[in-house]
Amino acid sequence: MQKTKILLDESEIPTHWYNVVADMPNPPAPPLGPDGKPVALDALAAIFPMSLLEQEMSAQRWIEIPEKVREIYQMWRPTPLFRAHRLEAALGTPCKIYYKYEGVSPAGSHKVNTSVAQAYYNAEAGIKRIATETGAGQWGSSMALAGQMFGLEVRVYMVNVSYHQKPYRRSMMQTWGAEVFASPSEHTNVGRAARAENPDNPGSLGLAISEAVEDAASRADTNYALGSVLNHVLLHQTVIGLEAKKQFAIAGDYPDMIFAPCGGGSNFGGVAFPFLADKAAGKNVRLVAVEPTSCPTLTRGHYAYDYGDTAKLTPMTLMYTLGHDFMPPSIHAGGLRYHGDSALVSQLYHEKLLEAVAVPQLATFEAGIRFARAEGIIPAPESSHAIAACIDEALRCKESGEAKTLFINLSGHGHFDMGAYDSYFSGKLEDYIYPEEAIQAALARLPKVG
Repeated sequence: MQKTKILLDESEIPTHWYNVVADMPNPPAPPLGPDGKPVALDALAAIFPMSLLEQEMSAQRWIEIPEKVREIYQMWRPTPLFRAHRLEAALGTPCKIYYKYEGVSPAGSHKVNTSVAQAYYNAEAGIKRIATETGAGQWGSSMALAGQMFGLEVRVYMVNVSYHQKPYRRSMMQTWGAEVFASPSEHTNVGRAARAENPDNPGSLGLAISEAVEDAASRADTNYALGSVLNHVLLHQTVIGLEAKKQFAIAGDYPDMIFAPCGGGSNFGGVAFPFLADKAAGKNVRLVAVEPTSCPTLTRGHYAYDYGDTAKLTPMTLMYTLGHDFMPPSIHAGGLRYHGDSALVSQLYHEKLLEAVAVPQLATFEAGIRFARAEGIIPAPESSHAIAACIDEALRCKESGEAKTLFINLSGHGHFDMGAYDSYFSGKLEDYIYPEEAIQAALARLPKVG
C-alpha cells in the first residue's frame, strides 16, 4: 500500500514556538499610537496580559510552550500530514501534493493553537473574562473552548453576516459556554453608532474588533483576545510548520511550494514561518498566501500604517491594508474578510520573501468540491482558497511536465459551512471583484503618519 498519512507521536509536539522575528532581514516596524509615536507595552496592558505583550515584542528565536498548553494540545496534536494520492490522480498531475489537516481539532480549525495559549496566559494573570470577535466563527469557537478549559467567561462579537450564515458555529460557542452577539450590537458605543448609521450593516471584522476592544477596556476583570494578525498569535501557530517539517523528513520529501489561506495571516504564518527559516538558509521554497479577490489585501492593498479596527481603538501597524473602514462584501469565507494583514506577513511580502495570489469565490468552491470528491474531507471555504491555488499550480505542471512537491495547509473542515455549499449548488453565489475606485477611496482615508 502507498503511504498516505505521515503521523507523529504525541512526544513530538513542539516544546517551543518559533519566532520568525529572529531571522527577519530587517526588524519589524513598531506599532504607533494616535500621536504617531511608538506604543509602550504599558499602554496595552489594560487589555492584554504582560506575558503576551512580551511575546508580541520579542526577538527571541524560540519561546517555550507552557506544559499545561502542551497537555491540551495533546487532544489533537500532532495533526496528520496526508499525501493526496487520489487528488493527484484526479488531476493527472506529475506533482506530489501534501496537506496538513488542522480540522482534527475539537473546534475544527487551527485557531485553537493560539486560543489555548491566550486563555492560559490570561488565566495566569488573574483575568476572569475575555471579550473577542469572530468572522466565520472558527476563532470564536476556539476561544469559547479554551475559555471553558481555563475557567474564563467569554463574550464573542460575531460579524453580523456570518452570525446569520453560520448558526451552528454560534451554537458551538454557546455549547462551550460563550455569549455570542451579532456585530454591530447594542452592547457597545461603537456598535450602537454603526447600527444607527445603517440598521442593515453586514458587519466586518474591523467593526467586531472595535466592539470587543471597547468591551475589554471597560472592565478590569476582562481582557481582549485576537485570533489573527498579532505577532504572538502567529508565534503560537508555528506548531503547524514545525510539525510539518518533521513529517516531511519522515516522508523523505520537501515542498517546492506551500499554499495557505490568508486573511489576517495566522494560518499562513503558522505554516510558512518555520519554512522561511530554511529559505533564509538557502532552501528554495516558495511560500504563497492565498486571499479572495473580493478582499485583496496583499495583492491590491497599500503598504502603510493603519488601524486594526474600524473605530481606531487599536494601535496603528505597518501593514498591507485596504483601509480600516473598508467594508468587504458578504462572501462565504468570513475568516478572510479583513481589511489588513499581519505586520510580519506584510513586511516579509513587501521584502519579496513571500508571494500572494487572489482567487475568485466560485473557483474556491469548485476547488473545495474537487478536493472533497478525491480526498473525502469537505474543506472550509477559507481553506479552499489554498486548495484552488495549489490545483492551479498542479495543472500548470501537468502542462509543463514539471514534478513539483506542493503543500497545502488545510486550516479547517467545512462541516458548519454547508449552507455556503448549498448556495453554490443552487447557483446563488457569484464572483465579486472589489472595485478599484472603492479601494482608492478607502485608502485615501488612511491615517497620516510621519
